[in-house]
Amino acid sequence: MNMFKRLVIAIFFIGFAPQTFAKEFPSSFADLAERLMPSVVSIATTTTVLTNTNPFPGFQFPPGSPFEDMFKEFGTPQKRKSAALGSGFIIDKKGIVITNNHVIQNAEDIVVKVDGDKEFKAKIIGADPLSDIAVLQIISKETFKPVKFGDSDKARIGDWVIAIGNPLGLGGTVTSGIISARNRSIGLSRYEDYIQTDASINSGNSGGPLFDMNGNVIGINTAILGKGGSIGIGFSIPSNSAKKVIDQLIEFGETKRGWLGVRIQIVTDEIAEVENLDKPRGALVASVAEKSPSDKAGIKSGDIILEFNGTVIKEMSELPKIVAQTEVGKTVEVKIWRNKKEITKKIKLGRLETSDDFKEEKKETKTEDPEISEIKSLKIIARLLNKKDIEERKLPNQTTGLVITNIGKNSPVNYLNVGDVIIEAQKKKIKSIKDLEDTVEKALKSNQKTILIVIYNNQNQKRYIGVKLD
Repeated sequence: MNMFKRLVIAIFFIGFAPQTFAKEFPSSFADLAERLMPSVVSIATTTTVLTNTNPFPGFQFPPGSPFEDMFKEFGTPQKRKSAALGSGFIIDKKGIVITNNHVIQNAEDIVVKVDGDKEFKAKIIGADPLSDIAVLQIISKETFKPVKFGDSDKARIGDWVIAIGNPLGLGGTVTSGIISARNRSIGLSRYEDYIQTDASINSGNSGGPLFDMNGNVIGINTAILGKGGSIGIGFSIPSNSAKKVIDQLIEFGETKRGWLGVRIQIVTDEIAEVENLDKPRGALVASVAEKSPSDKAGIKSGDIILEFNGTVIKEMSELPKIVAQTEVGKTVEVKIWRNKKEITKKIKLGRLETSDDFKEEKKETKTEDPEISEIKSLKIIARLLNKKDIEERKLPNQTTGLVITNIGKNSPVNYLNVGDVIIEAQKKKIKSIKDLEDTVEKALKSNQKTILIVIYNNQNQKRYIGVKLD
């Protein structure tokens, strides 16, 4: 009887398992790869670089030495050609090629190899360092086989994908894998929303396509994690965001991104608590650029942007990408949280590429002043901000506050840095040591666990900090 039951159970699993697990497993990628290979190209670039061939760096022969003239030429910078390899793919029968900006950056000559053996010169139509995308035009009257973009928003974690490219100079290489994750940010560029894949991607794959099982491009392979080799963690720019940049580069030769004119930061648990916000969400406005679209619309430092043009902002990192993809000159509704209630502002977007924010350089400066005081409640030592500080750091003329000169190990603000300037506490300007001490003491007496302070950090960026009091 037991043997009979075991046999029935075995038949049950054998009969039903293939329907559950084998349905989505591709039997082969051969037909798909054969169809797509002619549209994927290898890219070779050359650049002139200056090198110093001095065999004795940092050493000089004594004046009059017989070796002085012999080795003099070695200390002179020499010009040489440097070569680099990458990948790309054709999106138009006239030979428009998409690749990464870092593949062709500063290139003097670009050679595109098509279908394994046909070589053509190419020129740059447009390039965008911020998204790391470039558009090339093959210089030829031949007709090429293009591929189409797919809808990357429909790509799901676990979907099968294939990558084709020129890894390590070995052109025409096909690898397969799945989508490992979505919406990855790894700190390479300003606008990151990478698709992560375990399809093998190596040096030379940059700029190549990531295909779905319909043969549509859903990503541009851009980066890998690992020391020069694939460890199964590769990153691709989603096709939907890439296509918007590509269309602008083809039409204008440059990008035209929307611009609000604000610096933003993460809404922490502490800030949400102080602002009486239901949970940490949105993007906190740290500062507003003078005469920017946000300034003209009445956006203020300390506002929390909750919604932009109908899109809810769940995390700070979402806002820059959404704004950048919005049409320049468009008037949008922005919902913000101010004084513990929601209000709506209308903002006419400017253009990022023509703004002062886009060109701004960050400089670090240090100041010294012997007049310092200890603020025991915060376990820090600070001094008054003076006119010299304001001039050297190029802060707004009317700025007042305290420059932190020392931070205790057990300080509730031990994550700040010496040189940071505390300019507000609980939305009140700090004009003296006593102002800050009184504000903290008042909070402690009222059993308030968190206070909100505003600082200028060492890069002169305004930041809002929720401080947990002991």
